[in-house]
Amino acid sequence: MVASWLEQAFVRLVGPSPLWQGLAGGIVIAALNMLGACLILIWRRPSERFLNASLGFAAGVMLTASFTSLILPGIQLAGVVPVIIGMVLGVVGIDLSDHLIPHLHPMKGREGLDTTRLQAVWLFIIAITIHNMPEGLAVGVGFGSGNISNALKLMVAIGLQNIPEGLAVAVSALNAGMGTSFYAGVVSLRAGLVEIPLALIGAWAVQLAQPVLPYAMGFAAGAMLYVISDEIVPETHRSGHERVATLGTLAGAIAMLYLDISLG
Repeated sequence: MVASWLEQAFVRLVGPSPLWQGLAGGIVIAALNMLGACLILIWRRPSERFLNASLGFAAGVMLTASFTSLILPGIQLAGVVPVIIGMVLGVVGIDLSDHLIPHLHPMKGREGLDTTRLQAVWLFIIAITIHNMPEGLAVGVGFGSGNISNALKLMVAIGLQNIPEGLAVAVSALNAGMGTSFYAGVVSLRAGLVEIPLALIGAWAVQLAQPVLPYAMGFAAGAMLYVISDEIVPETHRSGHERVATLGTLAGAIAMLYLDISLG
């Protein structure tokens, strides 16, 4: 009932075109990223324990959504082989980006090719942009598939996990010496905006070539799983709060499972 009402309301508001729906989905998740980033203006020093728990929650949501909204629907659509191929390509794509594009993590430091031309703030933005790319792509692919109910679940899930993620990025920017709280919020917002064009690209790509859909679903899922394992989990286990981060991950997985069932 809730899923049907939400789907009808979304179509009435945005229209039936998957491209417009993908664009709207990208705007929603970027807006929720902005909401999380703006919290830095009123909550300058959230505890590291809280941030690790909230990022763990985000990881749990993304982990479950990768399977319930991308991998399993892709398998139902075209079998397991195209999805696995897509996952491998997604992992390789993000891994190459991680190793070739110069960027800066607050804790891990510099990664990618060495460069002296880019300031630290831009290296930091690039790092978060790489992290956010699979999320925008996943939402776009979801709407491009034509399964609006499934795409809405994916949009809501990624949007919700973007709130603590946006706050964590803003806090990290502030702790890395990148100016005032306002500037740190802008850094986080700037990095989150990549989700809008990628959502549009994802919807456009699968509309242009429908047979590529299961590969695109696998690609987005593989990229997200790589980010979870390579970025989020290590970051939340560096400061001695592994237990609360793990509990946050389990809470996120449970929340996404409940959302998946309740929204049909």
